[in-house]
Amino acid sequence: MSIIEAAPVAVAVGAAADYRPIEVNPGRADIAKLHRLLKDGARAFNEQFDEDAHLNDVIPKPWGYEYRAFVDDFFDLWSLHIEPGASTSVHVHPRKLTYLLCLGGEGVTTGLGRPDVPVREGTILRIGAGAFHGTRSTGDVPLELIEVELPRNKFDLIRLRDDYDRAGTAYETAAVEEPRHPMRRVPSYPNTRMRAQTPDGRFRFALRTGMDLFYRPSSEDIFAIPLHISGVIERDVEILTGHPEDDRRPQTDQQYLCISRNH
Repeated sequence: MSIIEAAPVAVAVGAAADYRPIEVNPGRADIAKLHRLLKDGARAFNEQFDEDAHLNDVIPKPWGYEYRAFVDDFFDLWSLHIEPGASTSVHVHPRKLTYLLCLGGEGVTTGLGRPDVPVREGTILRIGAGAFHGTRSTGDVPLELIEVELPRNKFDLIRLRDDYDRAGTAYETAAVEEPRHPMRRVPSYPNTRMRAQTPDGRFRFALRTGMDLFYRPSSEDIFAIPLHISGVIERDVEILTGHPEDDRRPQTDQQYLCISRNH
């Protein structure tokens, strides 16, 4: 099923449809904990766009690895590979909005003072600025996620708890090159870079217009993320999916980052 072929679906009160984001918003526990961490000296730093070049390579993690899929001056999309049984830190982004999109595997996202959220293929989480969260891979295969961050600032991070003794540390400074599918500049799009596909070749990334998505749907499409500045200003991104009940249509005048399965 393509990202635009679908039928209407009824949404139960208090629950999200499978293709709609599950909201994870900061509550009193998040705000109180963040206030205490900042008072004790924790800092969320700022990325220097033209200087922190290592962010365009693959970042090794104790739980797996992550790498940029797309970046411009406002949007920052990362691919996360979490090994079975491994977990990210429980951390917070005080300034930026984050979406987590699951491409495959199984996991659970935890926070402060809220129920755990199961994560499986097709799950979308919308994590508000200031909401603590961490994700563990619970399946037999790695958990594959796409992290959409806006506005761009990779160093907007404070770690609270961690299985690998990284609590209180800043974002990593080490990286390894990915020569097969490096980040490349996008012609006609200022200050924009992207990869063609994931290092393991399972998924590909492509810039496509809403018009193209509408007239040339593909059964391999999983998510389509609009890259319009309105999403940054309004802090809301309408991510289209391949879910059979998702009847939303792409905006023909917008540009999308399309994530698809490779054949």
